[in-house]
Amino acid sequence: MDIHQITTLGQLKAAGYRSRSIKEELRSNLIAKLQRKEKVFEGIWGYEETVIPDVERALLAGHDINFLGLRGQAKTRLARLMVHLLDEYIPVIAGSELNDDPLKPLSRFGRDLVTEKGDLTPIAWLHRDDRYTEKLATPDVSIADLIGDVDPIKAASLKLPYADERVIHFGLIPRANRGLFVINELPDLQARIQVALFNILQEGDIQIRGFRLRLPLDLQFVFTANPEDYTNRGSIVTPLKDRIDSQIITHYPKTIEIGRKITGQEANITLEQQNLVEAPEIALDLIEQIAFEARKSEYVDPKSGVSARLTISAYESLVAAAERRALMNGEKEATVRISDFVGVVPSITGKVELVYEGEQEGPAIVAQNLVGKAIRSQFLLYFPDPDKFRKQKEKSPYRKITQWFSDGNTLDLLTEISNHEYEKQLRSVSGLLELINEFQKDQNPATKLLLMEFALHGLAEYSLLSKHHLERGLQFKDLISGMFNMPRGEEEDSDEDDEDIGNRSR
Repeated sequence: MDIHQITTLGQLKAAGYRSRSIKEELRSNLIAKLQRKEKVFEGIWGYEETVIPDVERALLAGHDINFLGLRGQAKTRLARLMVHLLDEYIPVIAGSELNDDPLKPLSRFGRDLVTEKGDLTPIAWLHRDDRYTEKLATPDVSIADLIGDVDPIKAASLKLPYADERVIHFGLIPRANRGLFVINELPDLQARIQVALFNILQEGDIQIRGFRLRLPLDLQFVFTANPEDYTNRGSIVTPLKDRIDSQIITHYPKTIEIGRKITGQEANITLEQQNLVEAPEIALDLIEQIAFEARKSEYVDPKSGVSARLTISAYESLVAAAERRALMNGEKEATVRISDFVGVVPSITGKVELVYEGEQEGPAIVAQNLVGKAIRSQFLLYFPDPDKFRKQKEKSPYRKITQWFSDGNTLDLLTEISNHEYEKQLRSVSGLLELINEFQKDQNPATKLLLMEFALHGLAEYSLLSKHHLERGLQFKDLISGMFNMPRGEEEDSDEDDEDIGNRSR
């Protein structure tokens, strides 16, 4: 019989339905997935050998879980994906507030209905998506929100005394019975509210305004938290921490490749943008490298962390910058440029929390420095290390380029110039195309142009050229002359943001 044809308790019993707890349900369905070699947590990258095995062990052990980690480490996403380990449908007593199991009614309503109607008790079917409850812990969350309170309106309308448990209005936790209940940012929950969770986790008791109800709630608790030494708004009280069976430490992507998978999966790039803008491998790697640089930067608070949302927003901004340039120039296609990374700066400044020294530098300068350091780190994957030729300049593959600038030439790369002008400007630098053809000859023409610009930025980061910000772009010139002659765009701007970031990044 199709489950949706079962509408009464009698039919449910006849079908041989057997009740099982949510922890048994999660365990059984996880075992089935593991035996079938199925991926349990789709869309989670970088945790295959670390976090996911810990989660699977915790679920097999029937544990409540606390995910401990910095922001943007997929803690909540992991919790939400546990829904897929639930049965697709479970039976509940129709009209029950607490998702009563028809074979084991929990609430007064459910018990009375089964007593009154017996096998004719009406049954409804609850989908697994409706068995997930999530609450963000904030200082204003009350016991009434989570557990419940006496409802005087209900007492008056039903003409019941306050001693009758039917006057209780249940909170989120009892209403999540037979489901997953997630509390995000647990340390932000007031200590007295955390204390109220003790018996729910251990004994199944809840107490509301003098009522002592024995409600053995059937719940899988999942908590998320930042490390206690980061949050200054509170901590997890020790007895509650003791009652959470498994604490699982999350982490950021450990490689550029994993970071790219996450960014590519999460970024909101429209089909129109995909058809217009090409983002070569080097640009995608640079986006991820920025986050890696930020996580080890002396200017960024390591306790705060650098969320994966930084790279996602940065990638979206980078594509948007290339799209805007193409639209302004009436071009049908665009390849991302290094100069388009100016559009990434706002995505960085809003995503990193600076220490005192970083605040003194200014968020824009820190963001520009992070981009510069990312270029410096990635440069060695494409070209020889410039430092190896400091004492053998005549053998340097960069000699023709630096000589061109030493001869008094400068290059102004404006942000919004057309593809034709962009190529013309880069080809004017002696030795630049020759460098690309020597070390990156297999790249397509558009990527070669990007690498030509990338080479200039890299040489500036290694102090072989001088790089300055103009009002609408960048200027490259000889290092020595750049120390003594500021471009006009910088003379007009007295703000410290316009200093030579090629030198400041080091």
